[in-house]
Amino acid sequence: MTAQQQRAFDVQAFLDSAGVARRIKAYRPRDVIFSQGDACETVNYIQKGSVKLSVLSKTGKEAVVAMLGPGDFLGEGALAGQPLRMATATAMAKTTVLLIDTQHMIHLLHDQPDLSDRFIAYMLARNSRVEADLVDQLFNSSEKRLARTLLLLARYGKEDKPHRVLPKIPQETLAEMVGTTRSRVNFFMNKFRKLGFIEYNGELRINDSLISVVLHD
Repeated sequence: MTAQQQRAFDVQAFLDSAGVARRIKAYRPRDVIFSQGDACETVNYIQKGSVKLSVLSKTGKEAVVAMLGPGDFLGEGALAGQPLRMATATAMAKTTVLLIDTQHMIHLLHDQPDLSDRFIAYMLARNSRVEADLVDQLFNSSEKRLARTLLLLARYGKEDKPHRVLPKIPQETLAEMVGTTRSRVNFFMNKFRKLGFIEYNGELRINDSLISVVLHD
């Protein structure tokens, strides 16, 4: 399948079709969509909003492992036979999620080649993102990691319309994602604002010029 064909296949329209058994649920900011340790019963598709994925260690330490948005799948580990959720999913803004029974999703992937191809492409992109995150964590400064995180949250470089304005994200959450302290995040956010890379006044606007921080050696 070509990139043009992938773009032509509308996942949202297909999942909204009458032949797909699904439920739609709306969540308010800070509502928990599912918790770490819950049974894996559905595969979820984010229609709108923002979702934080976090894991909790046995010692009670929380780590943010991903921030997901419209067009992202959530809880896809159920398709691999994962019995329990490995992370907690929390809405960070007003969020609408489409819930599809795991067995029904498996049948759809078998019977619908276009959906299967699109889903495989999505998972490959997610895996590449995980690898890039690991390299970023190992070799880049906290300033570069924060800039990259903000650009990813703004969907910089995506073919769909980027989200230049982000919902308010606590600096503690950004610190957990970047792997640094809140004070360092606050310092760099102020620096980015003074340089015109970002703007924030209730909402956070990401400007394309922020990419210069990531590219600078």
